[in-house]
Amino acid sequence: MPTRFLTDDQIAQFGRFAAVPPDQEALERFFFLDDADRELVATRRGDHNRLGFALQLVTVRFLGTFLTDPLDVPLVVLDYVAAQVGVGDPSCVKRYTEREKTRLEHQWEIAQVCGFVSFASAQDSLVEWLDRQAYTTGDGPKALFVAAVGWLRERRVLLPGVTPLVELVAEVRQAAETRLFDLLAGAVAAEQAGLLESVLQVPEGQRRSQLDLWRRGERSTSGRGMVAALARVASIAGLEMRRVDVAGVPTRRVIELARYGMAAKAPKLARHPYRRRLATLLATVRWLEVTATDDALELFDVFMSNELIGRASKASDKEKLRRQPGYARHAAVLRAAVEVLLESDGWGEGIPVEVVWDAIETAVGSRARLRAAVDGVAEMIPPSGADPDGQWRAAVVERFNTVRPFLRLLSEVIEFGATADARRVLDAMRSLPQILDTRPSERIPKGWADARKVDVDLVPGGWWQRLVFPKGRPEGTVDRNAYVFCVLELFHTGLKHRDIFAVASDRWSDPRARLLTGQRWAEVKDAALGALQLPEDPDELLAGHAADLDGAWRAVGGGIVPDGPVSIDAEGRLHVAKDDARDFPPSLIDLRDRTGAMLPGVDLPEVILEVMAEYPAFGEAFTAVSGGGTRLKDLHVSIAAMLTAHALNVGLKPVLADLPALTRDRLAHVDQHYLRPENYAAANAVLIEAQATIPLARLWGGGLVAAVDGMRFVVPVRTADARANPKYFARKRGVTWLNMVSDQAIGLAGKVLSGTPRDTLNVVDLVYNPDGGPQPEVLITDAGSYSDVVFGIVTLLGFDYRPVLADLPDAKLWRVDALADYGVLDKTARGRVDLDKIRRHWPDVLRVIASVHTREISAHDVIRVLQHDGRLTDLGEAVAHYGRIFKTLHVLTFADDPDYRRHLKGMRNLQEGRHSVGRHVFHGRKGELHQAYHAGMEDQLGALGLVLNCITLWNTLYLNHALDALRSQEYPVLEADAVRLSAYQYKHINVHGHYSFALPDLDGARRPLRDPDAFEE
Repeated sequence: MPTRFLTDDQIAQFGRFAAVPPDQEALERFFFLDDADRELVATRRGDHNRLGFALQLVTVRFLGTFLTDPLDVPLVVLDYVAAQVGVGDPSCVKRYTEREKTRLEHQWEIAQVCGFVSFASAQDSLVEWLDRQAYTTGDGPKALFVAAVGWLRERRVLLPGVTPLVELVAEVRQAAETRLFDLLAGAVAAEQAGLLESVLQVPEGQRRSQLDLWRRGERSTSGRGMVAALARVASIAGLEMRRVDVAGVPTRRVIELARYGMAAKAPKLARHPYRRRLATLLATVRWLEVTATDDALELFDVFMSNELIGRASKASDKEKLRRQPGYARHAAVLRAAVEVLLESDGWGEGIPVEVVWDAIETAVGSRARLRAAVDGVAEMIPPSGADPDGQWRAAVVERFNTVRPFLRLLSEVIEFGATADARRVLDAMRSLPQILDTRPSERIPKGWADARKVDVDLVPGGWWQRLVFPKGRPEGTVDRNAYVFCVLELFHTGLKHRDIFAVASDRWSDPRARLLTGQRWAEVKDAALGALQLPEDPDELLAGHAADLDGAWRAVGGGIVPDGPVSIDAEGRLHVAKDDARDFPPSLIDLRDRTGAMLPGVDLPEVILEVMAEYPAFGEAFTAVSGGGTRLKDLHVSIAAMLTAHALNVGLKPVLADLPALTRDRLAHVDQHYLRPENYAAANAVLIEAQATIPLARLWGGGLVAAVDGMRFVVPVRTADARANPKYFARKRGVTWLNMVSDQAIGLAGKVLSGTPRDTLNVVDLVYNPDGGPQPEVLITDAGSYSDVVFGIVTLLGFDYRPVLADLPDAKLWRVDALADYGVLDKTARGRVDLDKIRRHWPDVLRVIASVHTREISAHDVIRVLQHDGRLTDLGEAVAHYGRIFKTLHVLTFADDPDYRRHLKGMRNLQEGRHSVGRHVFHGRKGELHQAYHAGMEDQLGALGLVLNCITLWNTLYLNHALDALRSQEYPVLEADAVRLSAYQYKHINVHGHYSFALPDLDGARRPLRDPDAFEE
């Protein structure tokens, strides 16, 4: 049936009022009759005609169509409209349907007056629009159906019946899909088609198809692992599918098709019609080359950072400890000799040198011993201008054999590009295989390289100079191994900064190429700058900011009093006394205890299922990867089971049962085809919207304030996506789940990061792409996220940035007017904002910020554009100077306003509360994440975030229910106490053992609340 992508309830409700009647806000918004409406209604004769006419008028505006029975409206709508048209007895409207012609005449008149047109007159335009939507977006039939209804209502086209519209959507979507497959398949030559077909076959001696083998990346962070990862890239790139011209196909469609090909099993792909199969394989192989390149470079990054540099640093430290006794002996000898020299100043003038040497030899034993001490100490002194902690370079050179196997492959298999400054490093990297292939000769012994064939000027000063050009080397040579590692380190550094980048890559590509330029910049410039409220001429804007900053300095300085909470030390540093803890009045304590005790006891799967039952769109968000409808009965039960297994980190065994929806095969199928990030985001949007409708949540906040922080997980399996950090993972490695929560306590988005990088590089991307709800306006982060350039980027994007300040006295504060006198704070304002630098670079600043706003480039990559060799570029400095204005305003407000500080702390506590529930829920396998691939981590932690939001929403619903129950019992519920209740409670939720997937028959009501005064064992 063509309507299978709609449920029976959705079909029955199409073009009709929902079962839940409109609330007062909806009545006032959609069913209000203005003066012109009332004049039109007043021309009817009889109360029943006036009321019937008015009902048809508001109905078509609200539903987009006329009802077959115009009286089939909720009673609240009937009463609300009757009151507006002055009909005292709404029941008189029953007479309106006695004459069928009257109803039809009124519909025709309303359509004429209000500008409604028939579906037939707009069908061709709808088909054309739907075709573009289906072809460019790849949306599923349900999404297209909803979009089509929106299109019709926006243009005041009367909705047709549900079946004709469903059939039209399905037909247009099928035609767009066929055109897509034909275009992609037609771009593939016959020989290439044969190569694509071959990847579905199982190679001899293997148990999986070549496609399945390619989809699994290498996990071993070793030289052999690098060889395997690069061999994977070479094998995929060998098909040369990136040379196939797909310019006529939207990039989004290619990626969506590739995502399906990455998830579907080879036998299923083989059963598809030829052109669809070929198109899917083409998109999949093209994307596989990108992901394989990303995986290989991620592995290379880990290998360099951990296996080479990390281990060499440990070896160097051990060597220092081993030599420490010798260094101490040498230091004692040198000390004795220097003491003699210092004492010789008092011996008088004209003392022969021999006398001094005799005294030194008497003190130290002999000149040879003194020479040995000098030579011994010289070994521990770094070269001039060198990194004092860079002695590990000598240790890493000794591990040459670990990198030799993959050096040739790295430069040959992956196509790299570079900026002008990094071009020499890339050229040197490409020449390494030639240097390694040079055979030893009489002039160039083994282990040495011809200095004429290497870029000796590329070797930086310090340790590498000492290692590459050691004393006593054969003339015209350099140390081969040291030169190779020198180039490798420079290459790795350039790759991390994206001065060197991979052409066929996503994560390691050139960020500069994504910035808006030329015609594209001209097209979006006005709209983007209008949305960001940024002028092309910054003079007035900067003058206003300068005035605000000057006023803040004077206001805060004028409010500082002796023995007050704010003080200034002798160096001009700002200090703020610790705020007093908030009081916990007895009424709050009792309310917390009572509402917590009233929450019903429940299994975690029941929480998920109850949320699904309360909000059907939540379960409907889990669509199949193919985009079609599901034929699985009780799919919601299977999804709840898989969410439970992932969130609890317990695997499938505890959720299996002797039910069709809970068998191992069924759950594995659902996991593979229905659980993916885009479905999580769609489902989370439903939860975010639902939370915003609960009175208690609205009491907590308006949803426009968000806090971002990371939750850390140890990853004990071998993977390139986990990094070491002793602070969080001891001797193991792990990942950070960066997540954002609103002031309504609901999680808005999440992102998995390798290890524990600074949140500054990812916070903006997270807050700019919430799963649902309004975009936050105020952003609160931890203490590690307030660099000047990040302040600039976040503020330019329109957010009010409020990071927690951990080292307030050390924060450098800035002024605009160098001559201004700020009294006691004059010494505190020791930095000066360069407005002229901002003005000079303002056009480029606008282009960069608009590129982030339009999603052309991530804020994470913009930071790379604004830096070079770890230092800010001139453009980066301009952004940083802009950020210093708002950073200083933030610090001054933080120091001056205790409510401001308390709000920051409250949001941080909210985030910690969510993480506390997360740690309690994610208890299986010691709370460690056993996923070897980034996609698996995203899937599992995405499920955790979704389940945490289910718990939050469920708790909020029942806390609100408990408050209503207490009010009905005349218990004094104070709003000041209710606002301090927490949705992050979990003692009443069972997360251990086996779990129930059966809901009690609630008949649309809530579970019974527990008696808070009852005694429990």
